[in-house]
Amino acid sequence: MKSILIAAAIAMVVSILLTPYLIRVFSRQGFGQEIREEGPQGHKSKRGTPTMGGVAIIVAMWAGYGTSHVANAMSERGDSPTASGLLVLMLATGLGLVGFLDDFIKIRKQRNLGLNKTAKLVGQLVVAVAFAILALRFPDERQLTPASDNLSFVRDISIVSFGGIGFIVFCYLAVGVWSNAVNFTDGLDGLAGGSSAMVMGTYVVISFWQFSHDCSRVAEAACFDVRDPLDLAVVAAAAMGACIGFLWWNAAPAKIFMGDTGSLALGGLVAGLSMATRTELLMIVISGLFVVEMVSVVLQIAIFRTTRRRLFRMAPFHHHFELAGWAETTVIIRFWLLAGVCAMFGLGLFYADWLAAGGGR
Repeated sequence: MKSILIAAAIAMVVSILLTPYLIRVFSRQGFGQEIREEGPQGHKSKRGTPTMGGVAIIVAMWAGYGTSHVANAMSERGDSPTASGLLVLMLATGLGLVGFLDDFIKIRKQRNLGLNKTAKLVGQLVVAVAFAILALRFPDERQLTPASDNLSFVRDISIVSFGGIGFIVFCYLAVGVWSNAVNFTDGLDGLAGGSSAMVMGTYVVISFWQFSHDCSRVAEAACFDVRDPLDLAVVAAAAMGACIGFLWWNAAPAKIFMGDTGSLALGGLVAGLSMATRTELLMIVISGLFVVEMVSVVLQIAIFRTTRRRLFRMAPFHHHFELAGWAETTVIIRFWLLAGVCAMFGLGLFYADWLAAGGGR
């Protein structure tokens, strides 16, 4: 528990202190956000707000994670970084780099389009495939690898196995879906950052619970076969702290945006944590807000192409309510409430499954 608290606290402090420095540097360099012309008119005033603030989130995550392990090294426990924790962080960092290139091109060309679709897909493919290959290696003494080639809900579903190649394909799809889902959500001040903090906080609880009830510690049907649950809790805590610290400056009215640098990195964390904790289907519930935002875009495109009519005033979904007359802060707070409900409902399903498996006996 001490390492979790250290990771969260250090990441939050680093994020709070680093973000205003980035605001000054990016402002001097003219790294301002471009706003799409067809977006809500109220967003025009945000043009020029510094972007690429996701750099602060990524640096803060690594700082929190690293400091936690340095503190552990000086204690009797002396836990080292694990394959699971490092792979999830590297997945997030790799996607953050793809997002950084996307943001940088937008700024240099002064348009709302950065990397073309092919370049972005290739970047996500390279990062996802590298993660998938490495995640099926590095077995521990129980022969557990950082990820499993079985589909999972709260535990692996043994009858649904992808195999090695199938898992690589699945991993690419998961990374692509979650990184784009968080990216779609990042359209209002603090919406993605606050929602991500709730998801990461939920995974601190889930991962620590898995650590307390893993199959090397308890002999019961309800135990969890996860390779490094405690270290994954440290990663989630560092990410939560980084999001909260960044939110200090990103909340409405935002002084800086996370950009694709932050949203793709956070999407990578969501995907990586779901696979490393064996909760891939449960993540759909916990990150329900991200799912709603992504589905709204898919439905809008599909219905418009088939009927030439729009289902929503504008997609992603949060813009629909803006155009309906809701104040931006009203949309943000109500969507945060939705994100919190999804996270708590997912946590309830996790606990209910544990009880049903005999964990309460």
